[in-house]
Amino acid sequence: MRHGESEPATDGRPFPLIEGQGDPGLAPDGRLQAQKVCERLSHERIDAIYVTSLRRTSQTAEPLAQSLGLEPVVEPDLREVFVGEWEGGLLRKKVADRDPVALRMHEEQRWDVIPGAEPAASFRRRVRSAVERIAAAHRDQRVAVFSHGGTIGELLAQATGSEPFAFTGADNGSISYVVITPQKWILRRFNDTAHLDGDFFSSAAVTRVPGVSPVT
Repeated sequence: MRHGESEPATDGRPFPLIEGQGDPGLAPDGRLQAQKVCERLSHERIDAIYVTSLRRTSQTAEPLAQSLGLEPVVEPDLREVFVGEWEGGLLRKKVADRDPVALRMHEEQRWDVIPGAEPAASFRRRVRSAVERIAAAHRDQRVAVFSHGGTIGELLAQATGSEPFAFTGADNGSISYVVITPQKWILRRFNDTAHLDGDFFSSAAVTRVPGVSPVT
């Protein structure tokens, strides 16, 4: 699951940082999305819940965790891609303003064109390592993982062998379904939003530029 909609970025008021990464909480619509995710999944067999070290994922997971009586496990390596000098909410503004580096980021499908951003190979390794650890701990089980747009995009790109940014457009509160086997990762579903109301997608909190999918 991608976390619910986070607080909007405001000029002059950067998000608080956790180990250098922006850490906004959920916006009111994000909390509604979290509840919708809970309603969708609370009758499923779920053996464990994982969140990242950034609070928007734990806040999104909270309704489902309470409903199922599960304590979320923190997996720091599934946190969002680190965007260097554009952390704290600046990424959103750069994308909305069609900054030349943001456009280059899309053209080259690399986050690390941003000054100080996480190298692509490092991001790829940590996402894969985290997924493999979770799969090893939950063989033949179903796990709900609450993560981030860039991370979901990277995971699904690895599962399908696609271009790096092919799956970075997951909506807030959406569900993607991946089967992890020792031989391969299998994508069964991407960006399922059937549980969300249509008005969630009209929010102005994130401005999207055609062809460029921001991470938040």
